[in-house]
Amino acid sequence: MNKNLSQSEQKQRVAEYAIDRLIEKGLLFSGMKLGMGTGSTVMPAINYLAKKISSGILSDIKIVPTSFQTQIACENLGFSVFSLNAKQIDASLDLAIDGADEIDIENKLVKGGGAALFLEKLIAYASKHFVIIADETKTVESLARAFPLPVEIVPESRLIVERGLKALGAKVAIREGLRKAGPVVTDNGNFILDALWDKESLFSASDYETKINEITGVVDNGFFTKKKALVFIAKADGSVETR
Repeated sequence: MNKNLSQSEQKQRVAEYAIDRLIEKGLLFSGMKLGMGTGSTVMPAINYLAKKISSGILSDIKIVPTSFQTQIACENLGFSVFSLNAKQIDASLDLAIDGADEIDIENKLVKGGGAALFLEKLIAYASKHFVIIADETKTVESLARAFPLPVEIVPESRLIVERGLKALGAKVAIREGLRKAGPVVTDNGNFILDALWDKESLFSASDYETKINEITGVVDNGFFTKKKALVFIAKADGSVETR
């Protein structure tokens, strides 16, 4: 193909490709309950989904958003937006679509660059099917060596969690706000710690997803290993890998 797409163009390409394939596979259908993720790859998917509805291909999609960003975008496009606890949703979703910060060869993930990891995980793990859309820069051999693992914490537990993460071999930093004095505050009113491991560190992301959550004060962490994802990855040449 040799299109040499930019990263932004890859995000648009994978969003549209995935929506079309999911409709073909019967995973995206009228009347369904759909979890929508957060971030720059998901926004094109939301816009493309709106086009499918306006053209009559889909209808009556009930969306559960993972962040205020997604909620506002969906409301502006006229989608019906619900919480996971709404009677119409009943804490169960047909499908969740989201992006990722890192994807390894086993489709295990690091997510939470947009500080929405807790609701993203809650919604992903409450869904029958979990789909990830990404550009090729998100593929890695090992997780949390280049892009830090986000860990959402109760503010009062900051030092406790820092020490717990360091005991697991991580370098830890509190995430600072952009155009805001002080730490990032999540949609849930919590802080984010970013944990990074050396390339030489050996550990199982699945084990660490559990171990980190056992530290008192942790709300959740950005390892997504317990729910197998169907992954679509756009390439610079315009092709899309499905795995």
